Amino acid sequence: MLTFRTPLEIPDRPKMEADVVIVGGGPAGMACALRLSQFIDEHNAIHPETPLSKENIYVLEKAREAGQHCLSGAILDPRAMHELLPGFETEAPIEAMVRKEAVHFLTETRHFRFPVTPPPLQDHGNYVISINRFVKWMAEKVEAAGITVFTGFAGSELLYDGNKVAGVRTDDKGVDKKNEKKSNFEPGYDIHAKVVILAEGTRGSLTKELITKLDLARDANPQTYGVGVKELWNSPPAASSPAKSSSR
Repeated sequence: MLTFRTPLEIPDRPKMEADVVIVGGGPAGMACALRLSQFIDEHNAIHPETPLSKENIYVLEKAREAGQHCLSGAILDPRAMHELLPGFETEAPIEAMVRKEAVHFLTETRHFRFPVTPPPLQDHGNYVISINRFVKWMAEKVEAAGITVFTGFAGSELLYDGNKVAGVRTDDKGVDKKNEKKSNFEPGYDIHAKVVILAEGTRGSLTKELITKLDLARDANPQTYGVGVKELWNSPPAASSPAKSSSR
């Protein structure tokens, strides 16, 4: 069961003002920041007399560096990336293209290949990637676009103005397991923002808080989740060429 620590009462927390805060520096948060940057560039090109600034747009990532908490390998369907960054394949960290796939039923001593690969498992033409490397590359794109990525800052709670989300409080540093201050204590920031975007993932703590506070799950289908198991293999180089490693 997930529990939440009550943040320490600090009357004079440091404060920051922001236009947009994106909580979560995974693929969704980075893609959101890139698309927002593109919208601003498009606006400024059409309306140079009223330019918009990216100076107060921030991405909060709890890991010490971008991609550090993204450990999975994955299959990337490139359609969304083609819209976001056309031609991204020329520079993105892609391991291989999927050139064939198959589904096998495994027994204790044998395996049986399905005669047909179900459509959801057909990945021909998609890319094999490391999400860790891919998110690091996206973070470089975000920062090059002029948006600040704050690493090592987790959102600990949302700030409200009535029932309106008004910002994010970041986590306190230098706190022990009993939520007591240590000698190196540093209070978290209260970031007041015009727009807060939650990109924490499927079970983000702030998202759960917001759903409960504003009863957002009422008259909505319940969230569903899939549990998967991954297995890591060490194989000789000759057995892991891109054509072979990209098969399923």
